[in-house]
Amino acid sequence: MNLFWREQTPLFIFYLIQLSLFPLIYWLEGYKEWSAPLYSAFLSFFLLVCYLVYRYASHRSFYRCLTRDADSLESTLQKTGNAPLPKAFDQYVEKQFQLYNREIIQYKNRIEDHINFITQWVHQMKTPISVIHLTVQGEENPKFRSIQDELDRLRKGLEMVLYASRLNRFEQDFLVEPIKLAQLVQQAISENRRLFIGNQVYPELLVPENLFVYSDEKWLSFVLNQLITNAVRYSAGKGKKIAFYADRQGEKAFLEVRDEGIGIPKQDLHRVFEPYFTGQRGREFRESTGMGLYLVRKICDQLGHQVELESEEGVGTTVRIFFRQSPSHLTQS
Repeated sequence: MNLFWREQTPLFIFYLIQLSLFPLIYWLEGYKEWSAPLYSAFLSFFLLVCYLVYRYASHRSFYRCLTRDADSLESTLQKTGNAPLPKAFDQYVEKQFQLYNREIIQYKNRIEDHINFITQWVHQMKTPISVIHLTVQGEENPKFRSIQDELDRLRKGLEMVLYASRLNRFEQDFLVEPIKLAQLVQQAISENRRLFIGNQVYPELLVPENLFVYSDEKWLSFVLNQLITNAVRYSAGKGKKIAFYADRQGEKAFLEVRDEGIGIPKQDLHRVFEPYFTGQRGREFRESTGMGLYLVRKICDQLGHQVELESEEGVGTTVRIFFRQSPSHLTQS
């Protein structure tokens, strides 16, 4: 109704100006009786009211459509009336919707092509990395050990690219099942043993053998690898430890990754899960991409896990993952 009155305000003002001219015309013509001009004004005003009532009744759906919030694109395609203006509006919206759909489909196709290209490229890069790794494996020369370290970094970088590209199709690439948490953590530690040894940081496993959680093993392994990489990177130093602690909390289970690193400044804590945010520590450690914790949060959200982070400068950082359900009926035989 407010939109209707705002639209008709110029017409109403113009009508009042026109109506004020009636007495002047009658007076100039020499009429002294006011009954005729009053009757003319009343008749004119009555016709105006009839027109406004008709206008509002025939355009009511149109005005409602313009003033309500759209719940979805399909809701904007509802017919707004049979009057010429609503019909023209409906045709315009339908054409725009079709154009938008075509552009969205083209955009999705480009994204799919890009994701497929990235996936194929990563898999192609893994082959020469594996060949080089097998070539230098077992060599004691420090140069070969340095090559192996760089290969590990390259492999993790490719994995990050691959998993980041798969996030948009997460529902097509995950399987939730009971996972023995201690075994999964031990496997992640083994995969990163060269990283631990090279940085003189040592893992401490404090995960019960009989603790199972519901998750996707592949995605959760990637999350653990990201947390281990960050923990080791910011804890490098002789005698530093990274503790993996897990326990049950009611129906939930949680896993903590605690490091003894340099910690995160207080002003950066609220932004550590944002993409590409490196903060003060990222400027000190140029290898930081700002994507590790972002991917951890995104993947855990997709899996239904909750992520918390606590940190104190000079003391260390703790990342805690809460699993929605813990299958307490499963125990290690």
